[in-house]
Amino acid sequence: MFLGAYHFDGDPAALLPAYDKLLAAYAGDVDLHVCVVRGDGITVFDACPSAEQFRAFSGGADFAAALAGAGLPAPRTEEVGDVHVARLREEATTS
Repeated sequence: MFLGAYHFDGDPAALLPAYDKLLAAYAGDVDLHVCVVRGDGITVFDACPSAEQFRAFSGGADFAAALAGAGLPAPRTEEVGDVHVARLREEATTS
């Protein structure tokens, strides 16, 4: 499993509804997914089966269209690396 990050810059109050819309479109297709609110935007950590699949997905036309359709700007992407261990104490939470 490979972890990537998408950094969306802007007002988090404006970005979060668009992010929620995007996430709803991919609801059943996520293995490891975390959205973190920053003072100047949001960062989404998302896992793919491999680095190659992360690159293909994050640079693909379908993802770009999904972002635009949800109202999100193009993110800065970051290849974080291979996941050694992922553990979650509770079910997924939202705030």
